[in-house]
This record gives sequence, structure tokens and C-alpha cells, in this order.
Amino acid sequence: MARKKPVVDAGFVLFDVIYEDGRLTSNRKVPAADLGGLDGDEPAKTFIEQQDRKIAEMSGQSRGKIKTIKRSPGQ
Repeated sequence: MARKKPVVDAGFVLFDVIYEDGRLTSNRKVPAADLGGLDGDEPAKTFIEQQDRKIAEMSGQSRGKIKTIKRSPGQ
């Protein structure tokens, strides 16, 4: 009997984020519904910046400005 591949949740798109200070965070989740259209992946940057502000409020440490974002490989 053949095994079925696991179902992938299409609700999120993963991004790698590089900050101006050179730090990298991988696999940041962005809702797929926020992406596409004429803006492409630009809304992902806005969404991740909002996440970073919430993290900074909770931890007391700022992550700094985002230099680039790109979709994580393997999607």
C-alpha cells in the first residue's frame, strides 16, 4: 500500500529575513492571504515588521531595520 504525502498547510508562506546589521532569521510565517496581487511579496515585509515591533515590546530589544526578505527555499 502506497503512503500518501503529508498535507502541507497552504495558509502560510515562509520567508528568510536579513537585517541591516547582518543578522538572519529564517522561516518567518506570513499568511498567504496577505500576499499576491499587484504588491507581490511586499506585504510580507510590512507583516514581519509588525511582528518585530511586538517582539521588541515584549523583550525590550529591537531587531533593527530589515534589509531584505526572500521566500525560504523548499516551498
